Amino acid sequence: MTLSADLSGKRALITGASSVGLGSHFARLMARSGAEVVVAARRLDQLEALASEIENQGGRARAVEMNVSDLNSVKEAISACGPLDILVNNAGISNSKRLLDQTEDDFDQIVQTNLKGVWNVGVEVARAMQSESRGGSIINIASIVGLRQGVGLTPYAVSKAGVIQLTKQMALELARYNIRVNALAPGYVKTDINRDFFDTHAGDAIVKRIPMRRLGNSEDLDGAFLLLASDASQYMTGSVITVDGGHLVSGL
Repeated sequence: MTLSADLSGKRALITGASSVGLGSHFARLMARSGAEVVVAARRLDQLEALASEIENQGGRARAVEMNVSDLNSVKEAISACGPLDILVNNAGISNSKRLLDQTEDDFDQIVQTNLKGVWNVGVEVARAMQSESRGGSIINIASIVGLRQGVGLTPYAVSKAGVIQLTKQMALELARYNIRVNALAPGYVKTDINRDFFDTHAGDAIVKRIPMRRLGNSEDLDGAFLLLASDASQYMTGSVITVDGGHLVSGL
């Protein structure tokens, strides 16, 4: 038996795909690997631009509007997707406030999007996969701060820790339906959103604590991501793959 990361013939839904960051990167990656991608977020204009770009490069893509924290919005978007083989739960938000400066609204907004959003989309897609007896792969985008701590990241870290445990719970209960659920936990990855910060002294101090002494690039996640998305990981479920340059094993 030969396995590969070819996604030809599969349809994938990815949330949080409208911003310049990992969502759009993963969408392009899956399209290049042969999948039809459905990009979802609240900003339909940006989604449509991304879908057009993918189509112009020979891929297959379309856009659906979705607010992951609104269950009705989630259900409507999923019903418009058609049968799905892959779900990437990528939508997420954060802030950089210290613990005592966080408000109740800060906490609620971050957990509502990052954790409840994964629940809303993940459970609804799993229901559709189960009813269609097709199985599939669900990838929840977590973070290494779901496994450790970081100053100014408390609601975000709590939400990502919840995503990791939710991944394992989903994996346990959905395995009987041939639905695999795994998490990808990136470390610090440079994107257009955080590029300016990592050019500061504070950003440089973080980089120096990474054993590989560099930030990750979006492309550094590609191998692990395609493993989880494809049939190459057909006996993996409930796993959490960290891609962090060794940050989790850094010394004191």
